Amino acid sequence: QVQLVESGGRLVQAGGSLRLSCAASGRTFSNYAMGWFRQAPGKEREFVGAISRGGTSTYYADSVKGRFTISRDNAKNTGYLQMNNLKPEDTAVYYCAANSLTIAYTVAGYDYWGQGTQVTVSS
Repeated sequence: QVQLVESGGRLVQAGGSLRLSCAASGRTFSNYAMGWFRQAPGKEREFVGAISRGGTSTYYADSVKGRFTISRDNAKNTGYLQMNNLKPEDTAVYYCAANSLTIAYTVAGYDYWGQGTQVTVSS
């Protein structure tokens, strides 16, 4: 199995930027599609975006399209979520997830999860 550890979350002002990282270990990272999700207090975990195994295909939720960018460096076993023009409604715990098959858009579509990193956007 693969272990995932997110980092990079912090408090940031609206309009600012953050880059989250997802470090993978345990198995060959390039064998896994990767997704990013977030969960705000009192809400369900929601899909943010995903990237294919080789990094050639990316998909985003409408709420973040044009502001967030997902990438990966398979040589470093690390995935990234670049977040620009952050808004208070982006405040949530952000999770990365891995899937050994293909990109998925739901929580149930991923087998492995990190512990999450808190992003707080102040207005």
